[in-house]
Amino acid sequence: MEYFWIGLNNLLDLQVFIALFVGAIGGMVIGAIPGIGPAIAISILLPATIFLPDLVSLILLLGVYGSSMYGGAIPAILINTPGTPVNALSTYDGYAITKQGNPAKALSIAYSSSFFGGCFSVLIALFSLIAFGPYLQNVGALFGQRDIFMAAILGSVLLIIAHRQNKVIAALLFSFGFLIAMVGRQSTRGIQRYTFDIEYLAAGFNLIVVIVGIFAISQALNLLTGKDTEPPVAPLKGTLFQGFFELSKYKKVPLFSACYGTLMGIIPGVGEFVAQFFSYSTARALSKKPERFGHGAPEGLMASETSNNSVPAAAMIPLLALGVPGEALTAMMMVVFFDAGVKPGPDIFENNSDFLFSLFIALLLVNILVFVTLLFSTKLFIKIILIPNRFLGAFILILSFIGIFSIRNSFIDCAFAAGFGYLGFIFRRLDWPLVPIVLGMVLGSIMIERLTAGASQIKTIYDLVNRPVSGSLFTIIVLIILITVFLSLRKYKFR
Repeated sequence: MEYFWIGLNNLLDLQVFIALFVGAIGGMVIGAIPGIGPAIAISILLPATIFLPDLVSLILLLGVYGSSMYGGAIPAILINTPGTPVNALSTYDGYAITKQGNPAKALSIAYSSSFFGGCFSVLIALFSLIAFGPYLQNVGALFGQRDIFMAAILGSVLLIIAHRQNKVIAALLFSFGFLIAMVGRQSTRGIQRYTFDIEYLAAGFNLIVVIVGIFAISQALNLLTGKDTEPPVAPLKGTLFQGFFELSKYKKVPLFSACYGTLMGIIPGVGEFVAQFFSYSTARALSKKPERFGHGAPEGLMASETSNNSVPAAAMIPLLALGVPGEALTAMMMVVFFDAGVKPGPDIFENNSDFLFSLFIALLLVNILVFVTLLFSTKLFIKIILIPNRFLGAFILILSFIGIFSIRNSFIDCAFAAGFGYLGFIFRRLDWPLVPIVLGMVLGSIMIERLTAGASQIKTIYDLVNRPVSGSLFTIIVLIILITVFLSLRKYKFR
């Protein structure tokens, strides 16, 4: 409990509180703008975090991460256009309820479900830290270099499998990200890898440059080349305070949806989409009127919004415990961790317990702040939906290049960011996922670093899996691959 109070005290700093407020409100605004999303917002903010104190930077990004899906529900429900990709499932029943003349009811259900899911996962994480914190401090001794290496491979496998219809493309793009991570001088032996005698490449590609290019600049180009449309917005009538009453009518739905979201958030590479799929399918299976799903079922909207907002806090657990990010947003946050001198991994429970409590308490405050703000300010956020796409595209492009240039005052950084942005733009047009590239870079760096550090202990391939943790992880990896291959062959056989 001592670390809990220290972590809470860290948040009383004025700069931290301002960062919390700006991140939470800014995340809602970003989420309410269709086509932007938290990944682009965080990629734009990353260059600025270099100049901010460590905790302030992380709280700012956490605010955006934890609040964007609240805002993303607004256009999903009112104009059938999800503000963030993970709000797509909310259009099924949310927009149907709006068409029935009850937009306020749909929004209130979404807000209350999101609030319940977000707080549920944060409280589970805080309880785990308080109850098991003394034991978690000793977990570092169980993890060696080979164990973290195998955990990174597990995250990679889960990431690829999560792209159910695009496994091959996801694997190729992950490999591309891995290749980018290999560029530069090897730290231990000083060997130049894929630099082609170009001095700039000796230090490798800056992760922030790649992230801003792949996500922000590519989306800016996408918006600039698209059409400006002014979607019709349903008038908001009624109260937004009825959501918890609706949740009380379907008690089981928000509860198991929050559990799904928390569990899927903990597993690297899975995330919101799988959590939503399980939650929505379970809610429909248990419903007395399953035919309503997709046509205005409150349970469907609850399942979607509860599960996706349960993921952010849970997704921080594999990042903090193993140093393995589960998706793009937590991968971006690793940049700030490294700059802060805080190395995510098993040792963090012993060395930075107060830091962990500060992060999770901040996420809890974000949920409270966002929920209260939306109850009284939704009509203002609705106007954000009407911002023209091309204006947004130009604004994002300008901010991206300003941010990249400010890192090292380098026009070469801007040029490479533009190159990655154009590449990301092509991938978007091909409807290829961008997340595997970034995670390929991050997990690739982890694998290279851990394998190099543990090379002296590896004489044969068997030495990679002869420890209890690495052996268990390897067994899980093999089982997952075999089950995936079996299911794919069975599906192909019955076509």
